[in-house]
Amino acid sequence: MKKLFAPNPPVTPPGPSPTCTCLRGSERGRKLRTPVLHREQQNTSCDAWLRLCERIERAIATGEKDFAPLEGMSAEERADIVSLPPSIGRLVEVQRLVLYGSHLVRIPAEIGGMRSLCCLDIYTSYRLHFLPYELTRCVQLRDSRASTRALFGNYKYRPPFPDLTHSDNATALASLTPRICSVCSSPLDADGVLPRWITLAAGTDWFPLLVNACSQACIDALPKPADGYVAYPHTGGGRLLQPAAEH
Repeated sequence: MKKLFAPNPPVTPPGPSPTCTCLRGSERGRKLRTPVLHREQQNTSCDAWLRLCERIERAIATGEKDFAPLEGMSAEERADIVSLPPSIGRLVEVQRLVLYGSHLVRIPAEIGGMRSLCCLDIYTSYRLHFLPYELTRCVQLRDSRASTRALFGNYKYRPPFPDLTHSDNATALASLTPRICSVCSSPLDADGVLPRWITLAAGTDWFPLLVNACSQACIDALPKPADGYVAYPHTGGGRLLQPAAEH
């Protein structure tokens, strides 16, 4: 996709880049074992988390437009942040969100509340392999930057998607399930959630998105996936047939 505008060059984060073995080897053409979702739970009592929450509250109060919540944190502090708090949904004035070089493994569904978001930068966040479907609610989003090779099902190497029906992913899925349906916003029954993968264009990239639907009707109402990707919402797994890789 053609970039509409380039994000400002970010400050190189301190310490080593985030690393992940989920998709390692795909660039060398090796068949990968089906990965599992990251199980790391966010420590909400550590200093880094408390600082992050304070920064978000300050940004909400001041109406910041350009927000880089991890900037200025030490390497150790950045490594302590594996998720973002739900309060990011209240950042309704933020236009540019910079998470360059983060150690994030998930972003909460509440990002859909960032109604002014027009630029999302998650470049070199190598442990972040997908985004929530609720990102599609950010209708102003017109530019993005991501490390393509770190994304599930990316067109370069077609690494596999985690199997959403496998018990190995149950704990991680529980932490990713929002309070309301990703599609119709009805309250979700934790025992009746239907999770699906879908790849869609968002900003200037193609992102694998995690849908948490309340019914088959909501799954049927999902938009057509991006051309060149699996043509229907799916649950992933090693038997999923994907289009041929670019390399």
